[in-house]
Amino acid sequence: MVWLEYLLPLIFLAPLGATAGIVVALRNLHDARVHSPFDARPLREPGQALRDRLDRAFTSLFLNGALGPIVILAPLTFGMGRMLFADEQIWFEWALYGLLCSALVLLFCFLLMRDFQRIRRLKLGLACELAVGQELERLIRPEDHPYFVFHDIPSDTFTIDHVALTPFGVFVIETRARTHPLDAAGQPRDKVTVESQRLRFPGWSERQPLRKTRQAAGWMRHWLARECGLDVPVRGVLVLPGWRIDNGEAPDDLLVVSGEGLARLLAEARLGEFSDAMHDDVARALTRRAALLDDRRRERASV
Repeated sequence: MVWLEYLLPLIFLAPLGATAGIVVALRNLHDARVHSPFDARPLREPGQALRDRLDRAFTSLFLNGALGPIVILAPLTFGMGRMLFADEQIWFEWALYGLLCSALVLLFCFLLMRDFQRIRRLKLGLACELAVGQELERLIRPEDHPYFVFHDIPSDTFTIDHVALTPFGVFVIETRARTHPLDAAGQPRDKVTVESQRLRFPGWSERQPLRKTRQAAGWMRHWLARECGLDVPVRGVLVLPGWRIDNGEAPDDLLVVSGEGLARLLAEARLGEFSDAMHDDVARALTRRAALLDDRRRERASV
């Protein structure tokens, strides 16, 4: 029967299928998330959202790197099984197997390159997040209790990188990582000019970072007004680690800095009237909001 010639070779795919099953079962091997031994909540560090995305990117790289050879060999293995049971060889069919294998090779090469580029971008972004978080940690000292720093605060539709609470206001901090282009001599061009609506980098310009920082500061201002019933002074801060900032044309409603000396800058900034009672209300509201992200992650993990 002709159909047996196509059914029996599937036996040779069983070892490949078993190996693929093991690979899929081990896909979360790189998951570096840990939970607190006190309340079982996920422990959060600066850049935790990027850490989670980096874990997922490494998982994708592992799956594509391990499953790729298995999937690519499957058509050839099936074709070799067909040789044992077929009375005659159909060379057109072998050509199809070869084309399918070639297409799969190209597909997985593309997926691996995509994962590699994604991991590079995420690692650069995480490095900048950690640098800014480390700088912000200088605000927290036992004798200066009014200083608080929160990381990865969830809004309604996006995540705010950092929020710093000082005795003089609330600072919403967004971090953006950009690589330096090189000039003809191979030296990095690291100067960015800040305008009211855009950033002019060497060779290109961007509007989204300023727009996103304004959006985050506006959301925080309205959310605190709703939660605390007060008009809380809020200022957006955009950090571009490693860049020299030209603020000659910078807007008044935002701060654009390189990140160096950020803790001192925020500690000295005066945004407006900010009483001790208002400060305590804001601290409690931000603490509840930070815990909301932990609850969401725990719900996703349980699903």
